[in-house]
Amino acid sequence: MSFGSDDLVDDIMRTAPHTIRVFLAFRMACVGCPIATFHTVDDACREHGIDREKFLAALVDRVPA
Repeated sequence: MSFGSDDLVDDIMRTAPHTIRVFLAFRMACVGCPIATFHTVDDACREHGIDREKFLAALVDRVPA
């Protein structure tokens, strides 16, 4: 499974619920946020001041083998 900066935050959490821990670890308040249905990973990282590439790498690392 791969994730991109244009993926919607809500879509990621719904299709890969194991990634919710990554959002929480990065202190992103996206879980349960109504804006998550409109925000892309890029938007969310920019809003929270998080390095997008590090965040995407953490998402990929969370994918079960």
